[in-house]
This record gives sequence, structure tokens and C-alpha cells, in this order.
Amino acid sequence: MIKASPHRIMHSLIPYRLSLIPFCLFLSSFILPPSSFSQDSPSISPEVKQSVEKAVAFLLSRQREQGCFIDENRNEPVPQHSGALTAMALMGLSSVGHMPSNPTPEGRSVANGLKFMTEKIVPNEDGYLGQSDRSRMYGHGIMTLLYAEMLGQANDEAMDKKIRTRLQNAVALIMRSQDVVKSEANRGGWRYEPGSSDSDMSASVWQVMALRAAKNAGLTVPKEAIDKAVAYIKRSYRSERDPQGKPLDMQAAFSYEPSGGRQTFATTAAGVLALQVCGEYDALEVTGGTNYLVKNPPALNEAWFFYGSYYYAQCMYQQGGEKASVARQKTEKLLLELQQPNGSWQPKNGNERSAGEVYATALALLSLSVHYHFLPIYQK
Repeated sequence: MIKASPHRIMHSLIPYRLSLIPFCLFLSSFILPPSSFSQDSPSISPEVKQSVEKAVAFLLSRQREQGCFIDENRNEPVPQHSGALTAMALMGLSSVGHMPSNPTPEGRSVANGLKFMTEKIVPNEDGYLGQSDRSRMYGHGIMTLLYAEMLGQANDEAMDKKIRTRLQNAVALIMRSQDVVKSEANRGGWRYEPGSSDSDMSASVWQVMALRAAKNAGLTVPKEAIDKAVAYIKRSYRSERDPQGKPLDMQAAFSYEPSGGRQTFATTAAGVLALQVCGEYDALEVTGGTNYLVKNPPALNEAWFFYGSYYYAQCMYQQGGEKASVARQKTEKLLLELQQPNGSWQPKNGNERSAGEVYATALALLSLSVHYHFLPIYQK
């Protein structure tokens, strides 16, 4: 067993509309005032700052009476997928410096959202969060990430204790789910439900991020659980391997499943970032996946454009140098052109089309906030 340092990060990762849209987010316990920026980073342009402000205002306009963030104004206690979407919105708001302790409209909004997440989202007896809002293991991973990053940030001690208990039980469920008997190809990963006997990239990345976030928040997490997950993600890198298991193709994609399936810009960006946040910066799969992304940057016709762009912005920033600079330019140009007058973004392609504006806006905000350095995961 290994115990994390108290320094926190979080990450995230996504495609899943209702039962199939991953949601990507993260948050941090290290937050600077919104006017503070890293001195060694290129300055954030006035255009990006204005875009971020509009996006924040839009998300606040989509917070409902219950405290959740959803597109449709439904007054039921726990609307479908409201836990996962609210977690995404809270991650987006926090990534640009708005925390529940801030005495501002934005801070009060985050505090109200966190109240929804602790009072209305109720795990079952096994600690499973994805049943409450019907978001399944995708939502479970996202909400576990949120609890890990909000640990110690609540406005009162009672809420903080509740968050810690939720987090501990949610992490235990993730590890039990990983240990379900599976084939060699699927071992170490996760899928739609805790008892699933197969695995896929999008669901697995969420659980990896949740485990790393919990570890960095101070919980004890078995090293072998993270190691098994990393091995699963590496098996999704689509390259022939030499007798020692090293990939031979240094410009290849990650696929949706190790046995095959979609090999896209989005799954590749998710796979690269997942390995990076687990410390695998020098892995050959990271190098090869990054090279693939250089040749296949985000495009408007990408089926999972917002999901992929989010991971792309994060993982290329971690690479640094010219790759990071080019990725930043591409990401900002595309997103600023697509932002609607009301501050939102609207998904228009494939399955992502039905995911909604809260989903797209939270991911776009997270993509633009990389260089704000409010989150430890953004730092090098």
C-alpha cells in the first residue's frame, strides 16, 4: 500500500451521452486569486479571458433550484445525469479560481453545487455513486474525482466529513470493480457497471483519475491498482510490439478497447493524458500517442470534439515546447470561433450532439483554463 502526499491534483477525462458520454473534469485544493497567473507562462490573451468570463456566466445561468447544473429546468430531486454534469460544471468553475469559500456569486454557486452533490447524490450501500443519477460508472468516476478535489474545501466540518466518507467508499468500490474476473485483455480496466466483465478506455480513464486524485488527497491507495490500470491503458495503444513488449510504431493511436474498436484523436488524447497523470511521462506509448496527435490535431468534424479537445489541451501542455505552443493556438482559435453569444458551446457532431450545452461548455472552459495554473495538474 502506498500513501499519497497531501499535494492534490485531479484530472480527468470522456465520451458518454447518458449511458455513453464520458465527462471530463478536474479541480484542485490549490487555488490562486482569479487575477494571478504563472509568471513563466505566456500571457493569457484578453480574448481568452473574455471567453472564460462569458462561459462562467453561462454555467451560473444553468444552475437550478436544487443546486445542480443541467440544460433543462427539471425540479425533480435528482435529474438524470445531474450528478455527473454538476461535477463537470464545478470542475470548470474551479479551474479558473472559483471555490466554495469565495464570498462571490461564483463562489456561492460552487458552494450550492457542492451542497447538491453531498445532499442529493446518495450512494447505494456499496458506495456506488452512478446509480443515484443513472450515470453509471462514468458518473461514479467523475463524482469521485470531485469529492477528492473538494476534500478540505467545504464550508463546514460536517460537510467535509461527509465528503471524506463518500470518497473512501467510492474508491473502495472502484478497486472492487477492478478485481472482477476478466479476460487478459480487459484486466485492470472498467466499464459501464461495477460488475462488468469487460472494459473500455473512456470508463477506465475516469477510474484511473479518481484513484490518483484520491491518493493525492491523502487516502491510501494500493499501488498495484494504479499499476494494473496503467497496464490496461498501455494495451490500448495500437502498435505491434517487440519480444520485450515495446511498441514498434511511434506514431499510433489509442483505441476504445485493447482488442480493437475506435482509434481516434479523442481516445488517443485521453490515453496519453491518463498515462501522464500517473507519472508515465516517458512511456513509449505517450511519445507515440503525442506524435499521432501532432499529425491529427482537433478538427470540427471530430465525433467527440469537445471531449477530445479537452484532453488534447491538457496532454500537449504537459509535453511543453513547440508542441504545447501549437496545441494552445489551435485549441484557442477553434473554441473562440465556436463560442455562442450567450457564452455557451454547443456540441454538433455524432453522439456528442445530444450531450448538451453544460457538458460542452464545461469541457471548453477546462480546455481554455490550462494556462491559468490554478490546478496542480496543469503545472509541470
